[in-house]
Amino acid sequence: MEARQHWHFMKGALAILGPGTLGLSTAQWAAECGLEVRLLGRDLEHARNGFLRIETRWKRATQAGRMAQVACLEAKARISCAAFTPQAMTGLTAFLEAIPEEPASKAAALAQAKAWGTPELLLLSGTSALPITELALGAGLQHRLVGFHLFVPVTRMAVVEMAVAADTDQVWVDRARELGSALHKRVVQVRDQPGFAAARMALAQGLEAMRLVESGVASAEDLDALMTLGYGHPVGPLELSDRVGLDLRQRILEGLTAKGLMRFRPPALLQRLVQQGHLGRAAGQGFYSWRAR
Repeated sequence: MEARQHWHFMKGALAILGPGTLGLSTAQWAAECGLEVRLLGRDLEHARNGFLRIETRWKRATQAGRMAQVACLEAKARISCAAFTPQAMTGLTAFLEAIPEEPASKAAALAQAKAWGTPELLLLSGTSALPITELALGAGLQHRLVGFHLFVPVTRMAVVEMAVAADTDQVWVDRARELGSALHKRVVQVRDQPGFAAARMALAQGLEAMRLVESGVASAEDLDALMTLGYGHPVGPLELSDRVGLDLRQRILEGLTAKGLMRFRPPALLQRLVQQGHLGRAAGQGFYSWRAR
């Protein structure tokens, strides 16, 4: 699975800032696709601890016979770790920020990447919902920033949602599309707007499910069963909300509501769960209890 034959201009590494769920999943898959990857953290230890988690996944895959030992060793050799510093920004072709969904933090990171990188560096935001136009403005990246929403786990999901602002120069759009092809993803280009397209569709379903629970129509488990067993969805909307994080869901909904899209107003039930610290899978409790799983 040689990706670099598609990405003909690839003479450097793909840097991924943020060794969290999205960053690690992307780094793992990019390395498996043949790309050189630089995993960046707030310091070197942060990045290395993330890389250890990728190594654990590969070890399990080889033990289960899902990945050849030689392929594992080759992929591991393609990932290097570093702190997010000017020195780490040398020799890069593309930079993907994969940090939490907080606009100011993302804009600051992207502005640093612009300052430390070359004028030819492809700059991407991994946000799933924040408007690219506003992020670009905050980072001083008008005409240049592209939204590159990969779905987790990146190793299994076969699509990337590429959000493009109206004033983005076509050269960056073309290069982002080429990266998507190098990652063996179907690239779906959408017009930049709050929530893009995928998040808005998923949120609409999740919101209605939350309202049904809130109204006592049925339990979370039963509502999810209707969607998985009745419509063939791989996961129900409430379990998906737990996996994504209820606090993240609430922030996205609040952002959409602030733009005047009142149909996305967060339900009282969601607000109550977040206030109680029941944020979903990561916290051990959300619409489901995850402690015994």
